[in-house]
This record gives sequence, structure tokens and C-alpha cells, in this order.
Amino acid sequence: MHIHILGICGTFMGGVAQLAREAGHTVTGCDKNVYPPMSDALEAAGIGLIEGYGVDQLAVKPDLWIVGNAVSRGNPLLEAILNAGLPYSSGPQWMSENILQGRHVLAVAGTHGKTTTTSMLAWILSHAGLNPGYLIGGVPAWGEKSAKLGDATRAFSPFVIEADEYDTAFCDKRSKFVHYRPRTAILNNLEYDHADIFPNLEAIETQFHHLVRTMPSEGLVVANALAPALDRVLARGCWSKVERFDVPPESENGWALLENDGGVSDAPWRIARDGRILGELRLAMPGRYNALNALAAVAAAGSVGVSPERALEALAAFPGVRRRQEVKGRAYGCAVIDDFAHHPTAIRETVGAVKDNMKRLGLNGRLLAVLEPRSNTMKLGTMKAALAESLAQADRVFCYAGAGVRWEPGEALAPLGDRAYATHDFEALLAHIVDAARPGDAILCMSNGAFGGIHGRLLERLAQKEAQRASQAECDREA
Repeated sequence: MHIHILGICGTFMGGVAQLAREAGHTVTGCDKNVYPPMSDALEAAGIGLIEGYGVDQLAVKPDLWIVGNAVSRGNPLLEAILNAGLPYSSGPQWMSENILQGRHVLAVAGTHGKTTTTSMLAWILSHAGLNPGYLIGGVPAWGEKSAKLGDATRAFSPFVIEADEYDTAFCDKRSKFVHYRPRTAILNNLEYDHADIFPNLEAIETQFHHLVRTMPSEGLVVANALAPALDRVLARGCWSKVERFDVPPESENGWALLENDGGVSDAPWRIARDGRILGELRLAMPGRYNALNALAAVAAAGSVGVSPERALEALAAFPGVRRRQEVKGRAYGCAVIDDFAHHPTAIRETVGAVKDNMKRLGLNGRLLAVLEPRSNTMKLGTMKAALAESLAQADRVFCYAGAGVRWEPGEALAPLGDRAYATHDFEALLAHIVDAARPGDAILCMSNGAFGGIHGRLLERLAQKEAQRASQAECDREA
């Protein structure tokens, strides 16, 4: 089959393209902006790319057009496809019908932690020799590919998928994950997000309910025990076994995360199930929220026969996920860190984790938090009231309001006083950060986009500052 994908350079659609190519299909596609690293990965897989949505692409004549959810009515190529009555589908629907059929689908859903938990689960199953398929909404640190077919020859062979609650396509406003029909589902957490498509939290809960309704009675739901929204979802109906994680340490029902007592072991965490200690959790990624992601992955791995002991062994070697507290480089005695955090809860947890981890990174200075409100929800200002509190642990805060931000970040950050600086000028942002930076500082940049290449530009300017200081010191010595 020859498929042509509209919006192919998005993380999910790029993964669909790679899976289709690996499965033996001819794959081509187009996007408004064809850019690395996704364009490089697609071209390396033998996938032909076209920039833009020109109507002349009808001449490609694929067997099927797959339309990504970033493509809206009014798009010239989409309109031409509809007017010509050509066959089309969404990415999630095509995945369901052509990749996920006959697989044991392990879906990772929730407002936060999907990419990290999906990566952990895929890593655990790979370490156990199960050769899982996977589609991750980010780039795992162990390789460039975010999607892999895995062993598709055995009945119910595992396939791990990041289960996004965002809508499917212009023609299907259900959440993507409704198409996946998992046998195992991790429900990490559930808060209000995606204000551009959901009017309230209840609307998102309904989509999660639809996900749970599709699961078999022999399936497993691994659900956060401290998420009231998930309690409401499950109360609406659940026909699968449910295991809770993040239960109290003394609980005899569910999975618990315990801080280590600091005895002979240097492992920060232990895990328990039904009150029985199973082992120690060593994880390169700091923060309790990452440890909970790992705990959920351990619980889910059991549904395909991987013991907790073997899962913990795998996690001790887990290399992490790019753009999750990723140190991009060091200059002027500072570390520049990249993170995907873009929701107040994720921002708060990330800031706290980085601050707690500074000594481990060899830093003894301050935490400078740099934020770009870029998601549709953030641009709308839906979460602006929670922004100052989410950044309260940072020593200095810098905020860049780019195109589309419909509110004034300076006003939202006013409770932080002179610790906060907000601007609409990217160059001014860079200058203020570099001027404020001191040796020993961590500079944490948070955005769900490229943030204008801020990491490399900061490192370059910090290196220049270091060279200037060295030159000045040399002049002072000579004088």
C-alpha cells in the first residue's frame, strides 16, 4: 500500500510513517515545515517528503491519504482530497487497523509523564527480551527512533504506545487513544489541559471513560491512587482489573513508593506491592514524579510477564528521555538544561526536581527558570493564575511571551516580585539571562517547542562572557 501523510513531521505522525515503512508500505508525506530532526529520521527511513500542502500533490496518487490532526478544514490539499472523493483516514485509525491488530497494546495515558513512562515501559520490555513495538511521543535517549514495529509475528506480542488525549483529526474529534483498544492501560494522572479543544475537565474525563470502556475484562488498568479525576473515570464503569499505584506505604492493596531509609544502600527509593517490599529503584532521572512514572511502568510490565525484580534491574540502566531535564551543555560554570514542561503542575515538579538535583550535577549556585508559554492552553491564559506558584522554588524567573500569547506574563508573575522578568523580545530575554548568570547556576529552559534554539544561544553567549572575564582578569594581572 502507498500512503501519503499530511502533517508528517509531527511527533506522532512521524512515528506512524516510520512504522508503516517498517511494515513494508510505501510512504510519502508533506508538512508546512519540513525540518530536522524528524525530516532526517524520515528521509533515512526512505520516506519521501514534500514541503507545503500544494494541490499538485494529487499527482502522487497514493492508495490512501492519512490526515494528521494539525491539518484543518481550509487546507488546500485536504479540500482537494475531499472534493475528489479520495480515500482518507486518520493516523490513529490507520494505526489501529494496520499495526495494533492482534497485539497486546500497552497504552500510557495521563496529563503528565506519558513520554517518560512510555519510554520506561518500552525499555523494560526490551531489556526482558520481548522485542516490543512502540510509538513514543518524544525521542528516547537510547536511539534516534521514536517508533519501532517490534515482533509482530506472535499473537498478542507487546506494543507500547503513548496514548494522547488530544483529538484524532478534522473528521474525528474523539481522543486519539480511543482507537488503540489496549489490554493494559496506565492512567498516570488527570488534570485540565488542552483548553483549545476541551471546555472543562469533565469533557476529558469522558474521553478517558471511553478509553476504559474499550478494554477487555482480562485487561489491566494501572491507575494513580491520588487522582480524584481518575476515581470519577473508573466509577463511571470499568470492566478490567484495576491496580492502584502511589498508595500509602503501609497499604496492603496496591503499589507503593517508599523513600529509602539511607542504610547501606544508596538507592533513593524502594517499591512495594500489597505491603511487601519488592526491591530498590535506582533511576538516573531525578524527582519523585519520575519515580512514580517508573513505578507505574513496573506494574504494567507485569501484565506481559515481566517480574518487578527484572523491571527494576532494567530501570537501573534506563538512559532517560531527551528534553526531560536534559543537560544541553555547560559554559561559564553554568549548566543549561532543557525540559518539555509546559503545564503548571509539570513546571512545579520539574523546578523542584532540578533544584534538588543541583548538587548531583556539580552545581552550587542558583536555579534560573526560563519559561516559554507556548502550548495552546498556555497561550490562551487558562493556567496563568497558577504560573507564579509553579515557579516559586526558582531563584530567578525569566519568561518569554511569543506570538499568540493572549495575556501579559509580567502581570501573572507579579507575585514573584523582582525575582521575575517577562518580555516579548527574545534578544532582550537572552541578554537578561546571561547578565544574571553566575558560575554554579542551573539555567532550566522549559517549553514544548524549540524555544528559538535558546539552549545553544545561551551556551554561546555564556562562553563569550567567560572569555571576556578571563581576558579582563589577564589585563588586571598585567596592570
